[in-house]
Amino acid sequence: MTPVRSPGGFPVVGVIGGGQLARMLQPPAVALGVQLSVLAESTDASAALVIPSAPVGGHDDLDAVCRFAAECDVVTFDHEHVPAEVLAALEANGVVLQPSPAALVYAQDKLAMRRRLTEAGIPCPAWAAAYTIDEVVAFGDEHGWPIVAKTPRGGYDGKGVRVVDRATAPDELAEWLDLAVSHRDSGSGPLAGGVLLEVLVPFDRELAALVARSPSGQAAAWPVVETVQTDGVCTDVVAPAPELSAQTAAAATHAALRIAGELGVTGVLAVEMFQVGEQILVNELAMRPHNSGHWSIDGSVTSQFEQHLRAVLDLPLGEPTAHAPWTVMANVLGGDDDRLYPAYRHVMARDSGVKVHMYGKGVRPGRKIGHVTVIGADLDDVRARARHAADYLRGVIDE
Repeated sequence: MTPVRSPGGFPVVGVIGGGQLARMLQPPAVALGVQLSVLAESTDASAALVIPSAPVGGHDDLDAVCRFAAECDVVTFDHEHVPAEVLAALEANGVVLQPSPAALVYAQDKLAMRRRLTEAGIPCPAWAAAYTIDEVVAFGDEHGWPIVAKTPRGGYDGKGVRVVDRATAPDELAEWLDLAVSHRDSGSGPLAGGVLLEVLVPFDRELAALVARSPSGQAAAWPVVETVQTDGVCTDVVAPAPELSAQTAAAATHAALRIAGELGVTGVLAVEMFQVGEQILVNELAMRPHNSGHWSIDGSVTSQFEQHLRAVLDLPLGEPTAHAPWTVMANVLGGDDDRLYPAYRHVMARDSGVKVHMYGKGVRPGRKIGHVTVIGADLDDVRARARHAADYLRGVIDE
């Protein structure tokens, strides 16, 4: 499928992956006059439902990805799972990739990220790579049990993460360690670098610093936000993070901007962090629009989605200032009832200030199917209204 170009010489931005992040790029693309083309997993993928140019193909299908990219002026990503060999082939074909594979590897591989940030002096939890249970035990004995074990590639929303103690580690990690040795010996595979071990950080809360950077080096930062996780899934985001000192907010923002610059990131970069007292420790990186920035669609002058398009096209970046003292975004998770429209109507009728964003995804328990946003001057009121709307849409409450 060849995308139809807008008159006036406006570019085509290709997005590999047809999830909700690609979907939410469409409204600002329309406003900017930019044509989107999405390589979607299926004809009913979230983004394919709203973007006319949405050929179907896998992100790991080299031929499909190359055909898709040939019709685009710049290619960006809905997720980090495009294989290195596919990215290398695109670069060899002269495709402009934003972010570049050289930067993206630090969002794809947690071990590579830990090494690079440690070398740069960015504060991170204590960590190590392990291939054997003896190495796991040595790390735990040195740093304290329990510890966190992660697969370096492919994990998200709590997947690929295990918390283990000295007694459970041999059974819990045996399969991962066996794979790590096999992948190391073969020289390839997601665990070739070993299993990532980290201390279990006794954090006060989780924060996220969201920034954007263009190829010419311009950068912009939104207010640092607090993220609330439930069973490994983000359920709420509060912007700005309540009672965050100016010093800690500045340190978090500075760290995110420094990471973006040192890694050569283009587009949106989300830096997930732990706050321990007045200290921040970097937990994860995402080089794309991120769940922690969805609040910006309704809550800031320039949303993360518009900013991402501006950045990957090397356009001047927009103003990231918030519209109101507080914005709360609550994720809508799937429940047991897939009949969303009646609940959707009720939420709108009950509170006309709630902004509801649905992703066009099938309902299943625990799946992110949308989000709601409320802005205002009273944090308790804004938080309660957002949580009520999200809970009603999920079916947790019925009034």
